[in-house]
Amino acid sequence: MTPAVSLPAHHRLSLYPSLSPSLSPPLPPLTTAPGPAMFGTESSLSMFLNTLTPKFYVALTGTSSLISGLILIFEWWYFRKYGTSFIEQVSVSHLRPLLGGVDSSSPSNSTTSNGDTDSNRQNVSECKVWRNPLNLFRGAEYNRYTWVTGREPLTYYDMNLSAQDHQTFFTCDSDHLRPADAIMQKAWRERNPQARISAAHEALELEDCATAYILLAEEEVTTIVEAEKLFKQALKAGEGCYRRSQQLQHHGAQYEAQHRRDTNVLVYIKRRLAMCSRKLGRTREAVKMMRDLMKEFPLLSMFNIHENLLEALLELQAYADVQAVLAKYDDISLPKSATICYTAALLKARGVSDKFSPEAASRRGLSTAEMNAVEAIHRAVEFNPHVPKYLLEMKSLILPPEHILKRGDSEALAYTFFHLQHWKRVEGALNLLHCTWEGTFRMIPYPLEKGHLFYPYPICTETADRELLPTVFHEVSVYPKKELPFFILFTAGLCSFTAMLALLTHQFPELMGVFAKAFLSTLFAPLNFIMEKVESVLPSSLWHQLTRI
Repeated sequence: MTPAVSLPAHHRLSLYPSLSPSLSPPLPPLTTAPGPAMFGTESSLSMFLNTLTPKFYVALTGTSSLISGLILIFEWWYFRKYGTSFIEQVSVSHLRPLLGGVDSSSPSNSTTSNGDTDSNRQNVSECKVWRNPLNLFRGAEYNRYTWVTGREPLTYYDMNLSAQDHQTFFTCDSDHLRPADAIMQKAWRERNPQARISAAHEALELEDCATAYILLAEEEVTTIVEAEKLFKQALKAGEGCYRRSQQLQHHGAQYEAQHRRDTNVLVYIKRRLAMCSRKLGRTREAVKMMRDLMKEFPLLSMFNIHENLLEALLELQAYADVQAVLAKYDDISLPKSATICYTAALLKARGVSDKFSPEAASRRGLSTAEMNAVEAIHRAVEFNPHVPKYLLEMKSLILPPEHILKRGDSEALAYTFFHLQHWKRVEGALNLLHCTWEGTFRMIPYPLEKGHLFYPYPICTETADRELLPTVFHEVSVYPKKELPFFILFTAGLCSFTAMLALLTHQFPELMGVFAKAFLSTLFAPLNFIMEKVESVLPSSLWHQLTRI
């Protein structure tokens, strides 16, 4: 057996160079019980930050940018397809019921599908301009406004359309056979108001001319009372011409044209007389005159006398009669109007608006009657989205024009000018409208391309309204643009911010590392302060046990 050899200590160490004191630093002395300072959050955070490399920050910001970009793309696609934010819809549909809320801004289901829209399309021009059935008197109302304010309430385009209407309704090819009618044919073509008035007086010197009385009642007199007197004189002359032409209408095309012209004149006079009675406070008399006129001439729907009747019945608060008129004229085959749609909504809102509360509806949901009222409001807003801001007095009113564009700002002005008082009279109706009207736009993500209950919203309405309305002192309302949901904007901002961070970290890794450390140190400074206070209060042994756990 070989005897064991005992070597000196320095020789033993040289056999293992890796353990040599010159190549390996001495190990720190072990302690039996580490103190709480070793486990301080500040030193741990510093060690963690020191171990991070710029590549980590680049990877972190790049991954965040990629994830937020994917969320943005998905949100945008979902919004383009369904018209709402996916995150917002999930929050409202799933999270809000868990918290005890119910979405009451729009009905949950619809009774009309998009497939029925095509059958409801009307074969009319998108931008067809209609005569305002409630148009004011030029002399007694429009001119008085000009005298007081110095502003012209009517545009040249609007007055030119009125001149064309007058020539269509009040003239015919045989006017040259009667001297007074020949003078009035030239008068309707005059641009100068004084020239028209002088021509009307000249025609009356020859004979009692109904159209001459009409022109003077519309443009010369300055009060409704004087206008009514002239229309009564026009009625006597017009009835005589109508009876004579009625007997001769079958004798030839010329007499038939005369009879058609005399019919238009008579209907116009009676309608304006009814409007005079309504303006002078004799509402029941005006209602009777309008009903008689509609019975006598049921086929002359171009004057839209039923809209005058609806407004007068609302003034009498005869809601049952209003519903009867709506049942007759709120038909698919007839052109819709803001008056019909919003009057129908007002009647349905009248039954629930006095007790309606958004808070109560969000807790218990909408009742059947409330659901019907909300659907009627959505239907009206889809037809003309400009009316609610005028009814809620979010936009100022001006005098309505003589012509309107259906579904446009001009129609909204004309409707609100006469019907705002009726909405205010029904308790809670404007509150219900305020709470529900914006829900319409969630059902119509692309109103210019696809409608819900009506055909798509005409693109040309803004251009036509700018011709009809005085843009000098009135801001024309355009179709309310659907705003992007908050989550899409937030995701887009987050994606842009993280992408910018990734780019800066890649270009300036050391500088961004310094900024990141400073930011995290500042962010965790309150936490470090709290931890230090806790360490100073708690016993060392208890704190040691907590840190080990």
